[in-house]
Amino acid sequence: MKLTDFLIALCITAIWGVNFSVIKLGLITADPLILAGIRFTLCALPAVLFIKKPDTSWRYIIGYGLLFGIGLWGIVNLGIKAGVSAGIASLVLQFGAFFTMMLGALLFREKLSRYQCIGIAVALSGLTSIIFISDGSVTPTGLILVLCGAVVWGLVSIIIKKSNTKQVFAFLVWSSLFSPIPLFLLSYLFNGSRGFTELAAQFDVTTLFSILFQVYPNTLFAYWIWNSLLTKYPVSVVAPLSLLVPIFGLLGSVMIFSESIPTAKIVAMILIISGLVIGLYGKRLIGLLQRKSSVAP
Repeated sequence: MKLTDFLIALCITAIWGVNFSVIKLGLITADPLILAGIRFTLCALPAVLFIKKPDTSWRYIIGYGLLFGIGLWGIVNLGIKAGVSAGIASLVLQFGAFFTMMLGALLFREKLSRYQCIGIAVALSGLTSIIFISDGSVTPTGLILVLCGAVVWGLVSIIIKKSNTKQVFAFLVWSSLFSPIPLFLLSYLFNGSRGFTELAAQFDVTTLFSILFQVYPNTLFAYWIWNSLLTKYPVSVVAPLSLLVPIFGLLGSVMIFSESIPTAKIVAMILIISGLVIGLYGKRLIGLLQRKSSVAP
């Protein structure tokens, strides 16, 4: 990978990591579901007026929009609001990769390799260690909600695979059309008009920044650039860089919210990221090492 492309990819992972802290900033004044609803409204409009519908079935577009908007980011917003720090949320959400593996095994009969099983076990030990963090950055309710978001991440990954679309940016824009109204209705169902009136009264520059950052740099720009890199380079070159997201997520939370980093968090991060590396790339790394040893003098 060229140095300029590597730096661009690094920038994208930093944007995705810091976004968790930016979401938390928005939640100071905005209801979690309303914040997600506004985000996806702006992801869809006005872009949908200028971008042709992707060449795939409506059921995939609608299903993705509902799950990605409500089941993933609506629930993750609720989890952060419920007391999970931005750093921990960015780390726990990486379990979506494992849920994708397990759903693939169930739905497509894709056999889990021993490396994937080992990776899941290592990452689960990291998740277990998060439970014992006692600095106030983790709550049971928040942790469960973010884990639910990770399960949905696995589901939306399956939808992308089933849709067989190559027009990922258009797919993202059009699917975003189906997220806002259900999110707004759910907020009204649970809280009445309070969330809307409080947002109107408390809306400030921080809220605006949070919304605009989530829509443009984080969603539309970052996904567009990332997918462009995936078309330019092998997946095996680009995808591993996403493992940096929780690192930037934790660093962003430290800088913006002064989140502490006790030993338990470092251990959890090492175990979860190690589990991801083993599960996603273990076989490839072992094969590479074996080839190198076979040609060594």
